[in-house]
Amino acid sequence: MDLNTTWFILLGVLLTGYAILDGFDLGVGILHLAVKKDEDRRIFMNSIGPLWDGNEVWLVTFGGALFAAFPHAYATAFSGFYTPFMALLFALIFRAVSMEFRSKHESRLWRQFWDFSFCGASGLATLLFGVAVGNAMRGMPIGADMEFQGGLLDLLHPYALLVGLFAVATFAMHGSIYLYLKTTGELQQRIHGWMWKTFGIFLVFYLFTTIFTLVDVPLATRNFRDHPWVWIVVLLNILAIANIPRAIYLNRPGYAFLSSCATIAALTFLFGVALFPDLIHSSLDPAWSLTIHNAAASPKTLGIMFVIALLGMPFVLAYTTVIYWVFRGKVELGKFSY
Repeated sequence: MDLNTTWFILLGVLLTGYAILDGFDLGVGILHLAVKKDEDRRIFMNSIGPLWDGNEVWLVTFGGALFAAFPHAYATAFSGFYTPFMALLFALIFRAVSMEFRSKHESRLWRQFWDFSFCGASGLATLLFGVAVGNAMRGMPIGADMEFQGGLLDLLHPYALLVGLFAVATFAMHGSIYLYLKTTGELQQRIHGWMWKTFGIFLVFYLFTTIFTLVDVPLATRNFRDHPWVWIVVLLNILAIANIPRAIYLNRPGYAFLSSCATIAALTFLFGVALFPDLIHSSLDPAWSLTIHNAAASPKTLGIMFVIALLGMPFVLAYTTVIYWVFRGKVELGKFSY
């Protein structure tokens, strides 16, 4: 395994960590307006309050690693997705501002505005992440000069939008299971029903997206012939999905959450398998695709970064573990709560 492949795998690890960790707090935001009481909405925000900013560090690290390891792919992706990325940045910033500003004033209209902003920004960010994945799966109009040759409407084709909605459904399910773990009493009982509903919606989108992918996206299975062991991950993914309703029925939400995490991890892995060895596949000519070799930095740069990653990742993992351990348990509203 060369350094180029190693960095492709490391980027996959960072993306998986972000999808799992920020996935549930984006899901909490998507579900935010499903409750009406001010206290319940505060509980929702406080369930992710100590965690959301640390979760987004994984996204920042992913972006920095992509820039340093594969600068040509970074430049092409950001030029092609310029408008969607600006909308994503706006959504992530507005989401954070909504959490901080909501409780600064007692006015009902003030809080309702930030509630809608929090929910809308969470949903928009998730949708845009899914649209980006859908475009990467199907391929983008990349020319021989490594430049994006299309426009904004070229990115909003039906498959990309379907994957975007699938991402929203997945994170909503992930968030509902997390909220069940963090709440008590009557609110927790209501969320129990949400877990079933969000799982049902997720399952519908999972089936439609899988069928659409197999029929219309030949890139998705091109590596399965050379690496048949990947079918094991497909099987594990199906088992993880099947275990979610089983765990909910047996009232074992912890296992349901772990199964949800495993489902997201498996889907991210299969996304990486579909792309490899490309980073951005050209729909104009496969020879113009940006791969882990023609889009990479110099071997010396990759080597230095690998050493830095070996030194830095244990600290990131340790920080994440400590934060989740400190803020384990049920949500309790206090003087300094959101």
